[in-house]
Amino acid sequence: QVQLVESGGGLVQPGGSLRLSCAASGIIFSINAMGWYRQAPGKQRELVATITSGGSTNYADSVKGRFTISRDNAKKTVYLQMNSLKPEDTAVYYCNADLSRNWKSTSRGDYWGQGTQVTVSS
Repeated sequence: QVQLVESGGGLVQPGGSLRLSCAASGIIFSINAMGWYRQAPGKQRELVATITSGGSTNYADSVKGRFTISRDNAKKTVYLQMNSLKPEDTAVYYCNADLSRNWKSTSRGDYWGQGTQVTVSS
């Protein structure tokens, strides 16, 4: 069984910073892309940032220059450093991983964490 466990969410004032972590565990053969998505109340889930196994990154325009995604392949962990936070960043943040459980291509799948709440408010 594969699990993605997020941590690091919380309440922060506008302009503040938070760092989210997401660790993958279980029987994992390889991890391809990892990423962060978010869902605000009444809105659809949206991409925040992704990172490939080789370290290539992609960001939503709304977070470029403020958020940084990184990963530690040895620890099977992805991070999201969030700076200059704004009230509109308030959402539940979900970790995502495209991974394979064994060498067979059929074992490849998309996995999600349970989500962590980020609230930006004074």
